[in-house]
Amino acid sequence: MSKKTFDMIFLEAVDDALSSLGESAKQSIYFHLEMNFKLARSQIPYRFQDFADGLEKIFGVGARFLEILIMKNLHEKAGPNLAWSSDKDLVFVEYVRMAKQNYMKTARARPMRM
Repeated sequence: MSKKTFDMIFLEAVDDALSSLGESAKQSIYFHLEMNFKLARSQIPYRFQDFADGLEKIFGVGARFLEILIMKNLHEKAGPNLAWSSDKDLVFVEYVRMAKQNYMKTARARPMRM
């Protein structure tokens, strides 16, 4: 059984957050990101600053709602070892960087299950 990578988990968290707007809205957002910001869905885990910038340009201050939802989803999916704070000053990109570092650190420390 293969372990999920952080990038896969992050993309699932993004999918779930965007799905809360409805399937067609999610697909429209991905289309808009790709057409207007040259950001394909598969690139989001590697270009999360560009993703955050794109959301802000699409939704304005409303992007904050999606960012918080993505962070909550990421926390639930990546496990209890990730730090989570409901601090209103929490910056999305900083949280994702921190979550990725923590996940990678704990993934290396965990023994692989067969």
